[in-house]
Amino acid sequence: MESQVRTRPPRPPRARATESRRTGPPRGARGLRGLLAGGTEGNERLTVLSGLLLIVLLAALGITIVRIGQLLWLHLFLGLLLIGPVALKMASTGYRFVRYYTANPRYHAKGPPAPALRVMAPLIVLLTVTVFASGVVLLFIGPGSSARSMVFLIHKASFIAWLALTAFHILGHLPEIVRVLRISAASRRELITARAPGPRRPTVPDPAPTERLPGRGGRWLSLSGAVVIGLILAIVLIPDFATWTGPAGQVLFHHHHHVH
Repeated sequence: MESQVRTRPPRPPRARATESRRTGPPRGARGLRGLLAGGTEGNERLTVLSGLLLIVLLAALGITIVRIGQLLWLHLFLGLLLIGPVALKMASTGYRFVRYYTANPRYHAKGPPAPALRVMAPLIVLLTVTVFASGVVLLFIGPGSSARSMVFLIHKASFIAWLALTAFHILGHLPEIVRVLRISAASRRELITARAPGPRRPTVPDPAPTERLPGRGGRWLSLSGAVVIGLILAIVLIPDFATWTGPAGQVLFHHHHHVH
């Protein structure tokens, strides 16, 4: 009897493709890279979305200032809640700053913000840190502290200057806000192409700015994480509100508020 030679059937293309994928990066690495994807367009979207979140929260904070006597507790809560989104906004804009001035091809081809916005940026960062740091200091020292008057004056003056500069900052970034929220993907591609300098073109191409731009999960995770961090901070510090919202604190606060 002749021995039968069994030959292994050729693997289908799909199986070979599956095997080649297994030799690639680990799934966890691919997932992390997907969260951080998006290039300059992704960074711009994250910056705009965090800015819109700040506009909503600042509008609510403005209402508490109008009725500060009755809404002091909410003013304190929102001020702490804002720390997370503010930190995210500063991180996204700071990332673009670092990538541009370290000559990253994508960010260098995209170009810097307008000169006026670049001049205002360091002052806005300084005022932002001053506003929130002085607010936290006021929360902990209470209305009965001897340093209250000086810290309150710093907090109030820096907040007014910060609010004015932030308004100009938002107006300067209206084109990006409109582009992210209302302009179609094709129009955004045309604007980015027209904005890029003539002889310089990105040597590392960015993903096409479609509605499903890579890294969407990472951007929403960053936004929700910033809100959660601020929310946790505000909830943890609620017991410290009593120094300002209690009867003694209300009397001292109203006296101090009317004096200034």
